[in-house]
Amino acid sequence: MRTIYSGALTSRNIDQEITICGWVHRRRDHGGVIFIDLRDREGLVQVVFDPDGGKHFQVADSVRSEYVLKIKGRAVRVWQVPSFENADLDIATPEFKQKESPF
Repeated sequence: MRTIYSGALTSRNIDQEITICGWVHRRRDHGGVIFIDLRDREGLVQVVFDPDGGKHFQVADSVRSEYVLKIKGRAVRVWQVPSFENADLDIATPEFKQKESPF
């Protein structure tokens, strides 16, 4: 299912394909690019959806807080986000599945 927990991502994971699972902590739309902060028991990671991502971008547009997602993508280095433990990583070109909530 998952290949790594969010809090365990480090610079060693850059350019690797990874799979993470968790809850949507926050979703932001900044001029067309959608950012989803995904949380699991180990921490948070930011996932970036570009408008050129086709169907995945359209689905990301409908995601809301506390949705449960499984995301597969490539870890990339980005700018510093001080509130994140793994502040120099994003998940780029993601694919994802919405999972059923256990509630």
